[in-house]
Amino acid sequence: MAGRDVAALDEAGLVRLRREVVGFVFQTFGLIPVLTAAENVGMALRLTGTPPAEREERVRLLLALVDLEAQARQRPQELSGGQQQRVAIARALANRPRLLIADESTGQLDSETGRSIMELIRSVVRSEGVTALVTALVATLVATHDAGLLGVADRVVTLHDGRLVPD
Repeated sequence: MAGRDVAALDEAGLVRLRREVVGFVFQTFGLIPVLTAAENVGMALRLTGTPPAEREERVRLLLALVDLEAQARQRPQELSGGQQQRVAIARALANRPRLLIADESTGQLDSETGRSIMELIRSVVRSEGVTALVTALVATLVATHDAGLLGVADRVVTLHDGRLVPD
């Protein structure tokens, strides 16, 4: 969808955009409670019809990338908030999106865990070759109200009343 006006896409185009181009990390994690961490990560791959062997390998790789291989069989309620957020990040990256949007991805976490999540996103963005928009923190573009996380960013962009504030 690069270079295309997404507002002009029909419903099928929007579904394809969400499945293939953009990965989302939600503030509240959005994990499916009855699924394990591995199954949550693999869900996006199931929706695109990825063959099981390829799906399992990608899930293993992503859980390793977010340092959760040992928690692959645990359900969300058995994980800490930081672990749940790392599962959500892995899930968002499953289909190799070109853009990762993280909506206040550290809002449910303590500041130390939040900082480690931001560093993880920064690392993953570089290793996966993804552009990240993280609400408030940019490098990886992240939005946050936690000023302590800004030091992780390559660049900080400030919006005031819906307008970009010059550096």
